[in-house]
Amino acid sequence: MPYLTPPVLPAGTLSRTVQPTIATGDGLLLRPWREGDAPAVFEAFQDPLMHQWHIRAADSVDEVRGWIAAWQAAWAGERNAQWAVADAASGRLLGRVALRDVLLGDGVAEVAYWTVAAARGQGVAARATAALARWAFDEVGLHRLELTHAVANTASCRVAERAGFVLEGVKRSALRHADGWHDMHLHARLSGD
Repeated sequence: MPYLTPPVLPAGTLSRTVQPTIATGDGLLLRPWREGDAPAVFEAFQDPLMHQWHIRAADSVDEVRGWIAAWQAAWAGERNAQWAVADAASGRLLGRVALRDVLLGDGVAEVAYWTVAAARGQGVAARATAALARWAFDEVGLHRLELTHAVANTASCRVAERAGFVLEGVKRSALRHADGWHDMHLHARLSGD
C-alpha cells in the first residue's frame, strides 16, 4: 500500500555525507567523537549527577571506547548522530549533544545532551542544543525535534527552554532510572519556530 505523502527526507540524507563539525559561534564546537575522548567521557560518568539522570554507567575507559566506536558508526545508520561538545579554543571536552531516534521519512528526531560537571551552569548544554537544532533544521531539513527529561530535573527544563524547545506536556511514568520510574517532560521545537 503506497503512502499518501512523500518522505520528508530520503534515506541517505545523512549517510551520504561526512558528519560535520558545527561551530556555535559563541565558543563551542560540536565535533565528531574521537577515541581519545574516552578518558574524559569515563570521568564524566563517574559524577553522581550523571548517575541520577542517566540510565547508563561507565565501568572502564575501554567500555567507553566501545561507546565511542558505536557513536562514530551510528552516523552511517542514520538513526543516531552524536557530537562531542568542546571548548573551541582549548579543545577541552565539555559534554555531548545528539540526535536520537532519527526518522528521516517523518522529519523528526529526539535531542539529548549532557555536560561534564565543570561545564554546568555556564549555558553549554543550551548553546550546544540550540546550535544542533539550527543545523538539523537549516542544513538537514528536519521538521520537528523533541527533547525529554525527568520532570524533577529542573536544570534540563531550563536548558530546553533556553534552546527554544516548548513544553508540550508530561509523559507519565515514561522512563526508569536507578531510583524508579519518572514522569518525563516533553518539549519540542519546530523548523518554523
